[in-house]
Amino acid sequence: MMFLKYAGYRLLTMLLTLWVVSILVFAIINLPPGDFLSNQIAELRATGQAEGVAKAEFLRTEYALDRPLWMQYLIWIGAAPGPQGFSGMLQGDFGWSFEFDQPVSEIVGDALWLTVLVNLAAVLFVYVVALPLGVLAAAKSETWVDYSAAFVGYLGLATPNFLLALILFYYGQKYLGLPIGGLMAPEFEGEPMSPAKVQSILIHLIVPTFVIGTSGAAAMMQRLRANMLDELSKPYVETAKAKGMAPARLLAKYPLRMAFNPFVADIGNLLPAMVSGSVLVSVVLGLQTIGPALLTALKSQDQFLAGFVLMFVALLTLIGTMISDLLLVLLDPRIRYGAREG
Repeated sequence: MMFLKYAGYRLLTMLLTLWVVSILVFAIINLPPGDFLSNQIAELRATGQAEGVAKAEFLRTEYALDRPLWMQYLIWIGAAPGPQGFSGMLQGDFGWSFEFDQPVSEIVGDALWLTVLVNLAAVLFVYVVALPLGVLAAAKSETWVDYSAAFVGYLGLATPNFLLALILFYYGQKYLGLPIGGLMAPEFEGEPMSPAKVQSILIHLIVPTFVIGTSGAAAMMQRLRANMLDELSKPYVETAKAKGMAPARLLAKYPLRMAFNPFVADIGNLLPAMVSGSVLVSVVLGLQTIGPALLTALKSQDQFLAGFVLMFVALLTLIGTMISDLLLVLLDPRIRYGAREG
């Protein structure tokens, strides 16, 4: 019962935070002078294209860009009626992309689930690699195992993702026959899901997962190793050894549980970091994620598309933070609901 109460409290906090983030996102997008349509109107007038100016002016009125900023914000989130009535983020209308000349929902429709798929695969890769290597490095401290794990970690941190993507782009295709570019074979694009399409997606995920997850796995491995070494130096470990507890059981029962808290807490930062860090990788590998769309939207001041993508990343951050908080409450008996609520 207390856990459900705490989960409800965290959900309410997440929604309030998302509202504040929406204000900040809208304000930041509108900080640069002008917008996509204003810039386009200036160009069209300079070249004497009256019909194009009329269309751009119509779009400004149609999407309430001629109104005060505070009213534009309320219409954007769906809290105030616009030219089409209540039609904003809350109602599932994400606006119009002026750069691509189509609804934002159509641009990001397939890209959203592909983005989530790529980044969930990368997160899974991070934990599968970092957990055993971090524990092994701490258990075999100052041995060749520890030094080898440290070398792998430093190599992963030092190698830029886009450079690793370029290397695998060439050698993965040349020597391993791995498909590079896109997240599925061209013949499956736009087709319904099938076993052959799933297989194609899984094969195409190998390189992006490795590239995006390498730096995260390296950083988390180093952090887990440091936490484990700190726990292994505490008196209760020596007491357990003196009582004859088996090393493997001792490692899993006490130090690992205590060192695991930061490991779980990192979930909140890992998902958005993967999305933002995969923008250049997506461009290099030609992935159909929202990264390239965000880059294009920010360059052209396509505010509805940029705003939706930034809100999506913020939502991932908040969901990840909420999941990590709930897992910490379940995993660590030292955490009390009342203390966290207070």
